[in-house]
Amino acid sequence: MNAQKKLGLGSGVAVCMGLIVATSCLVSLGQGFGLAGNSFIIALAIVVVLNSFIGISFAELNRMMPDVTGGLGQYMLVGLGPWASIMSNISAYFITQVLASSVELAMCGIVISGLFPSVPPLVFSVAVLLILFVLNLFGVDIFAKVQNITVILLIGSMAVLGIIGFFKLGSGVPITAAEYAPPMGGIADAVSLSAIAFWLFIGVEFIIPVAKDMKNSKRNVLLSMILALIILFVVQSVLGMGMSNYVSTEVLLSAEMPHIAYAENLIGRPGVIWMSIVTILAAVSTLNTVLPATGKILQGMAEEKMVPSPLIKMNKKNVPWLGMLVVVVLDMVMLLSGFVNSSGLINIILAGSCFWIASYTLTHLNVLALRKRYPNAMRSKNLVLAGVPQAIGIVGCVYMIWNIASDPGDRALIYKIFGILFAILAVYAFVWVKAVLKTNPFRPVYIGTMNVDKTVLPKVKTSL
Repeated sequence: MNAQKKLGLGSGVAVCMGLIVATSCLVSLGQGFGLAGNSFIIALAIVVVLNSFIGISFAELNRMMPDVTGGLGQYMLVGLGPWASIMSNISAYFITQVLASSVELAMCGIVISGLFPSVPPLVFSVAVLLILFVLNLFGVDIFAKVQNITVILLIGSMAVLGIIGFFKLGSGVPITAAEYAPPMGGIADAVSLSAIAFWLFIGVEFIIPVAKDMKNSKRNVLLSMILALIILFVVQSVLGMGMSNYVSTEVLLSAEMPHIAYAENLIGRPGVIWMSIVTILAAVSTLNTVLPATGKILQGMAEEKMVPSPLIKMNKKNVPWLGMLVVVVLDMVMLLSGFVNSSGLINIILAGSCFWIASYTLTHLNVLALRKRYPNAMRSKNLVLAGVPQAIGIVGCVYMIWNIASDPGDRALIYKIFGILFAILAVYAFVWVKAVLKTNPFRPVYIGTMNVDKTVLPKVKTSL
């Protein structure tokens, strides 16, 4: 029996917010409000609804298969087959995570170096990475303590800085209407920016890999996701409106870190230090979520022979350390190579977000496929809703990929990167399934063969 302390609802919300709130999100928030002003809140609200729908789909999948450790990969294996499983997990929860986490580390190093100029940014980036790796080797207890403290400080700071700016209480001088004239502002424009807003809420489903460690997971998994989305919507909306009171449109759209510029205009040098701390906390929060969750996802895939079997290995604290180590090594390569400082990296990250959005689309399809294949399986009837959340979610995901960038040149480049990576992954997944697993890439696995609670199995095994 697992003797580890169970995670409560508060820890669940912290896990959900841990990956979402990142330095890149603060940058995207400034750009969104720079482009559309307060109308950007419409885009934020749309994405909250769409991500609530993906939360509903993940909660249903978790209800059917509460004991799996790999999350989406194993869900896909049962619903759409091994090819979709490998594609969705490696693209959304591995490649994108390595890119995003390495960028967070690089920006964190830059911010800390700004406070202590005598030390190169790379030293701080590597130090943060190694410290979090060691902490997470101690398992759920240490993870929960670090994550809760980090998220409370992070969200609290964002809320306070947002309130000061929203009510124009800063020591700086608020800008004039002429200085803040967003090029976009209508409802249609705001809706078109939903792809930018999407990055501000992406990753809420990272609660799934630790769902087994939660108290009353049947209720708290979905509730954690919904509460995290609502809290972040309120905090980010207030912070964005605060930015619009103290930072000109030109700065919001051109600054490397618009949130730092906002803090400086708001309360001067103390604001820079404060927001720098927020930026560091955001990076810590992101890495503290990515490392253990990605390790568990790779472990789950290894259990189903979807990736090399050594990734199953765990230490004495039941932590999949080898999967975490793979992420650490790749992050280190990205940092030491200087690739994360490339001016075109934002387009690579957006290409990665295309994979993540595509995985959400597959998740909705997976839910619908499993309802048809296993109509008698255990699931919350309150979440079915005749497939409406899934249908709307699929349409929303397609729309966001179509509008992944406002500039036609950037959009073409992102599609090119996405297409090349998709083709490589597609070939790899197909060859792995055929040569290593020696099975049909598109044939789903019967749910009864998975590591699931037998009480949730369907009453009748349906034909595949």
